[in-house]
This record gives sequence, C-alpha cells and structure tokens, in this order.
Amino acid sequence: MFAIIEDGSHQYRVESGETLTIDFRADVKKGDTITFDRVLLANAGGASAIGRPVLEGAAVEAVVVAPLVKGPKLEIQKFRRRKNSRRHTGHRQKYTSVRIVGINVPGLEILEQTEAEPAEAPAEPTVEQTSAVASEADETVTTGPEVTDEPQTPEVAPAAPEPQAVEAEAAESQADAEPTRSATADQPAESGPSAVEAPSGSPQTPTEASGSGEPSDEDKTDSDASQ
Repeated sequence: MFAIIEDGSHQYRVESGETLTIDFRADVKKGDTITFDRVLLANAGGASAIGRPVLEGAAVEAVVVAPLVKGPKLEIQKFRRRKNSRRHTGHRQKYTSVRIVGINVPGLEILEQTEAEPAEAPAEPTVEQTSAVASEADETVTTGPEVTDEPQTPEVAPAAPEPQAVEAEAAESQADAEPTRSATADQPAESGPSAVEAPSGSPQTPTEASGSGEPSDEDKTDSDASQ
C-alpha cells in the first residue's frame, strides 16, 4: 500500500515503514507525531483512489526521527573585476526526518497479497548418514594400494630381438621342418671318364682331342713311312 502526499509544495510517494526527509519543523521534537492530511492518491493493490484535488478524510501519520538534519554545504562567491569587491557566503538547508507509521484512506479497496513462500532449505544430513559416509571413506582408504617408503624402480620393457637373430632362428626352424636329403643326392654321380680340359695356353694333341689312348690311322701311316 502506498500514497502520494503533499507537504511544503513538494509531493512524496510514501509507504508504511519508510523514512522520509521533509522541510524543517522548528516546533517538533523527537518522537512527536506529524499528520499529513493532503493525500492526493492512494492504492492498496486494487483500484487507485484519486483525490480532486485531495482525498477527503484520508491522512498519513508519521513519527519524528530527527528534528534537525543538515543538507550539503553550498558556497556562494561573488566579485566585481577592477573594483576590489569580493563576497563569499555559504548555506546549509535544514530538514526534519520522519518515519511513516500508518496510511488511513476511507473506502479504499484493499487486496490481500500473499507473500511468496521461501524456498525450502536442503535437509541436513543425519547422524546415521554421516557415519555411513565416514565408514565408506575408511573402507576406501584401507582397500587402496599399499604405500611404502621404499623407492619403486620402474619396470623396464624387454628389448626387441635383433633382425639377424630372428632370421637365424627362422632358418633353423625351417631346416628342422624339411626332410633330410638322401646320401646319394649328396655324393657326386658316377660316370665314365671325364674329358680333361687342357689349359687355354697349351695346344691339344690329336690323342687328347680324340679322347682315347689308341693311336689313329694317320699316326700309324706316319710311323710305317719312317721305318
């Protein structure tokens, strides 16, 4: 619920419980009650009540919080050139602070506004849940890997075998798998007398060229002629 009031040629929008600074009241003390009877408009959630120019019988009550409140300091300086004339003055406006305690408007439609329910806070864990979580944590710690103070040497992966060793092993396995050769295949084949090749630098005799030990017919004729 709010209202618009007029005081000292100023208009203020006020609500219940709000603090307001108004023009200075010299005849009030702290705790005194001030009534504002010039209410221009009021609203309580439904239709607004508008005064022409004010609402009859409406009033806003306030309690004085501080009788004297000083505003910001203002400085005024005037001078006239080449006349050696200067004037410096200051000013601080005075106010009175009040707190609104009630708004009374006869015939005003008031609608009840339901306040939003606060969100439910998450439930705190019970003692049983806390103990269960603690026991699970203890089991995790006990079943974890053992930690020793001794330095652990890193495991070295076995070196890959050299290509030559691999080829030799493959050849041995192949030799074991193949059948052994016969002895006859290993020995040289028996054949007739082989021709003896003469060296390339020496001439071949007719006997060597024929390939037998018996003399030829030409040789016999030459021997008979010589005799």
